[in-house]
Amino acid sequence: EPTGNLDSVTAEEVFTLFRRLVDEGRTIVMVTHDPDLAARTRRTVHMVDGEILDGTLVDAEAPAPA
Repeated sequence: EPTGNLDSVTAEEVFTLFRRLVDEGRTIVMVTHDPDLAARTRRTVHMVDGEILDGTLVDAEAPAPA
């Protein structure tokens, strides 16, 4: 959790750095329990007890199914 113990300003700076690296073509693998932070990513994978849940690879930019 890269921003877990940071104040909000520093956490935003870290996430901005990650976003810049992604824009430059890098891949960032980030683990977080913060749903607001996860919602700002392009893709998420949900895991439970070390297992990827079936059908949970999500493109966060796509609308959720109705």
